[in-house]
Amino acid sequence: MTEQTAADPVHAFIAQTVAEHDVVLFMKGTPDSPRCGFSSVTVQILDHVGAPFVGVDVLQDEALREGIKVFTDWPTIPQLYVKGEFIGGSDIVREMFQSGELAALMSEKGVALGEA
Repeated sequence: MTEQTAADPVHAFIAQTVAEHDVVLFMKGTPDSPRCGFSSVTVQILDHVGAPFVGVDVLQDEALREGIKVFTDWPTIPQLYVKGEFIGGSDIVREMFQSGELAALMSEKGVALGEA
């Protein structure tokens, strides 16, 4: 945890959430009810590969919505993390899924994939 993360409660929350869960999707809405198309597509991909994940709704907190962008230096939401590593947004997740890289990454990282 960096000094900035320790001093910023939003960054501390993000770091803790990413550390505690194998797969985390910071998204608009919830996995059961995405509130933007990009979040919906990412949820569908994760469901399709059978990756168990935690969805964090950034629309519930303006500080979180802005904080996640600063935390990763990535301007868009959704943002996917696997085993603490930032993977990318919807377009990157979609490209990785289409090429087979996403399932391979999950497997390499030790994420148990279920059946969709």
